[in-house]
Amino acid sequence: MVVSKPSFVSKLLPTRLSRRDSFSSFVGIVKLLREKSKRRPMTSEGKPKWDPAVVDENLARLFAEANFDDVSERRRVREAFKEVQLGLDHCLFKAKYTGIKTNESYERNSRGLEIFSKSWLPETSNIKALVFFCHGYGDTCTFFFEGIAKKIASAGYGVFALDYPGFGLSEGLHGYIPSFDAIVDDVVEHFCKIRENPEYRGKPCFLFGQSLGGAVALKVHFKQPDRWDGAILVAPMCKIADGVAPPWALQQILILVAKFLPREKLVPQKDLADLALKETKKRDQCAYNVIAYKDKPRLGTALELLRTTQEIERRLEEVTLPLLILHGEADVVTDPSVSKALYEKAKSSDKKLCLYKDAWHSLLEGEPDDAIFRALNDIISWLDSHSERNPSS
Repeated sequence: MVVSKPSFVSKLLPTRLSRRDSFSSFVGIVKLLREKSKRRPMTSEGKPKWDPAVVDENLARLFAEANFDDVSERRRVREAFKEVQLGLDHCLFKAKYTGIKTNESYERNSRGLEIFSKSWLPETSNIKALVFFCHGYGDTCTFFFEGIAKKIASAGYGVFALDYPGFGLSEGLHGYIPSFDAIVDDVVEHFCKIRENPEYRGKPCFLFGQSLGGAVALKVHFKQPDRWDGAILVAPMCKIADGVAPPWALQQILILVAKFLPREKLVPQKDLADLALKETKKRDQCAYNVIAYKDKPRLGTALELLRTTQEIERRLEEVTLPLLILHGEADVVTDPSVSKALYEKAKSSDKKLCLYKDAWHSLLEGEPDDAIFRALNDIISWLDSHSERNPSS
């Protein structure tokens, strides 16, 4: 989970802060957080686990010298690594599909931010429905999702995705979420433009959210409760697991620190790839997703995610659209009990929960090949049944 319990800070907190000591304690904690952050090298600044036969010295130098807070640098590095990524020995990249048209674009939204988006459309058959993807934290709408989107498009679906501001190829400070609601508004704005295309009028429309993207998808549903024909949620992040969220007193300190240092990378966290992808080879391939955010969470981002998951947990009973929830039983990034609670509390009359024995967090990227395609086939089978019986008006 993105927000972890920084025990080294907890030990330093007094049981009660007097007014006289509050400011000095606050300053001391900020200094310790900064020092702790400096003592841990950032993942993206360390040496990635690249095969030297795949990434030559020029590419490695380009990556090492890039400032990923600058979107133009992220775009330049991604362009240089694109062929390397698509050539990886991963089942999502090796699978071959014909008759799929892809398109990448940049468009400035109403907030003045240039947003990157991509689509995958079947060329030789009528589109059954539209699928709108919301990516996870530290992820993008490219890389592994390229293979996922092509698989779904090959089954007759139009697939659309975007990078949130600050992630992937979209403008914004890398990995920084000053407002989760603003991201939801950006997603709604982009998806609405696509849905208004006369070519797609009358097509069923489904949300597809993975991990943090599950929280985005649910917030989109709350904002537009009657606009969607269903949602597919893979290991959705809609509740901070008990024992992971910091105690209430520490949350108040972090909220105070965030007012002054929201962009600072002060939240300690283990490498999510080590926790999310079961197979070592697939885990190592995450290093080739060069524009994914891999550093410690920025303080403002972590608190926005905490606030958002707390809100969603309170509103699970407001979920009313048809649901397909998929979760690995061995997931330690988002606890499977999160998905069970969503399934039990959602008021949706049409809902299905698929739990996969021994599977980790990254169901569609990090499991054995047969397990990945089993989950993808479960998604396509659900889409097929719901596209036929639930056409949009």
